[in-house]
Amino acid sequence: MAKTKLFPALFSLLLHGGAATLPPPRVPAVTVHGCTPPAARLSAGGEKTVTMVVDVEGALLRSSSSRSLFPYFMLVAVEAGSFLRGLLLLLLYPVISLLAGAGGGDVAVRAMAAVAFCGLRESRFRAGRTVLPRWLLDDVGKEAVDAIVTLTRRRSSPAATATVVWTSSMPRVMVEPFLREYMAAAEGGGEVVVAAREMKVVWGFYTGVMEDGGEVAAASPEVRRAMEGVDDVVGFSGGSMDLLRSPLVSFCKEVYVVSHEEKSKWRPLPRRREYPRPLVFHDGRLAFLPTPLAAAAMLVWLPFGAALAATRLAVALALPYRHATLLLAATGQSWRLRGSPPPTPTPPPQRATGERRRGQLYVCNHRTLIDPVYVSIALDRPVRAVSYSLSRVSDLLSPIGATVRLARDRAHDGAAMARLLEAGAHVVVCPEGTTCREPYLLRFSPLFAELADGVVPVALAAEAAAFHGTTAGGWKSMDALCYLANPRMCYTVEFLPAVDASPVREGKAASTELANAVQRRVAEALGYESTMLTRKDKYLMLAGNDGVVRRRGDVGAK
Repeated sequence: MAKTKLFPALFSLLLHGGAATLPPPRVPAVTVHGCTPPAARLSAGGEKTVTMVVDVEGALLRSSSSRSLFPYFMLVAVEAGSFLRGLLLLLLYPVISLLAGAGGGDVAVRAMAAVAFCGLRESRFRAGRTVLPRWLLDDVGKEAVDAIVTLTRRRSSPAATATVVWTSSMPRVMVEPFLREYMAAAEGGGEVVVAAREMKVVWGFYTGVMEDGGEVAAASPEVRRAMEGVDDVVGFSGGSMDLLRSPLVSFCKEVYVVSHEEKSKWRPLPRRREYPRPLVFHDGRLAFLPTPLAAAAMLVWLPFGAALAATRLAVALALPYRHATLLLAATGQSWRLRGSPPPTPTPPPQRATGERRRGQLYVCNHRTLIDPVYVSIALDRPVRAVSYSLSRVSDLLSPIGATVRLARDRAHDGAAMARLLEAGAHVVVCPEGTTCREPYLLRFSPLFAELADGVVPVALAAEAAAFHGTTAGGWKSMDALCYLANPRMCYTVEFLPAVDASPVREGKAASTELANAVQRRVAEALGYESTMLTRKDKYLMLAGNDGVVRRRGDVGAK
């Protein structure tokens, strides 16, 4: 045992300038049960106040070893840092694996945190709230949530209370937003306490050094308040028994330990229906979980992806749709049409007055910046796109010409789109006002319902293998290029029956009612859920602003 601890201790000495933090001794007064907490045991207790101590890695996530935490640190390294930082972390993985295998799991976590966090500005770090929850929810075991919910569900007596203390070996900034915003909903409103270590900060930047041991987190006033003066404290740990080596175990009367064999049978939470809280918004460029093998494949692909994006862009700009789509499909950029597009309008009869046929208004849900391009391809005719905000680079790269910019002024924007329709243009508008990656539709702005006697709803779905073509807090100028750098992607376009908007123009119906009706039709066609969330809700959560571009730079657009 001494030999297996030697290498982790030496590594910790080099990394932190001090001796390795050894786990505190086990407390012998604890009763340990080698199983998941049974529902009958947890639901009993009447009016007792109960606190449950849950080991996040061992008893909540289906993957539990220190090596299995690598993808989450890689997400921090790439999304909050850069691909170069991700490469450095990947090169360190053999050492991390060796440390974890030699019993130095905590040292391995410290090493990954050092690479992922060192030099990041604390005030700008949002990956814990905007990126990691999407992947952590995928790793949560349904059986674990069921056990926790059974314990913390409110009893019939209002005097009963329940608290969950979440303990994690990952830094607090990585797990706290996920636990408070998503797992708190699973607890039915009980108090949430997070016992995790802080990353040390100097002059507003993360140093990459974590606090020593779990004593600091266990001694915090919040944890003490949750532990002391309650009737029952129950622990829930994994096969690694990390909780039994934590100072928090001294508060527990019983600890339930789920074995590796039992944990291997856990099922993931069904998406959308059984998530504790709906996951509508998330950010980040990566569309996959960067395990070591997947991260290596991504980094090898990057130079080829950049060349492929440039080639695809050149083909789209230089060739007509009918020829370009065939060549692009051969490179992995495909699209499919469901149903039939609306018929091509017949030319208007020649009149002395020079009157022309009004254009057609197409109303789409918003998936990426190139939604109007695929509507134009499916129609096989030019269209005009309108947008609230768009980076100059994305506008220059558009194969359908310049986008008509809106100003978020109702009178101005309505007049601009009306002029296009009067001129006979086919106008594509995305009334959501921003993109949404998950199977939800944001609230449709009702302005489009007041501009034409009829609108054609269009249901769009976009699939990407490696990189998302949208971002809320990153460089908007890279959106189109990131989407084109995917090894494969596919767009699905479906034209729905036209909706009569004349009652709105005649004052017989409200524009909001028509907008909601169109939203429901598009949602039903896609199998999505309609929401009343808006662009502002998205950007307040993901970027900390209202999503309005100030005309300098590209960050915060669309």
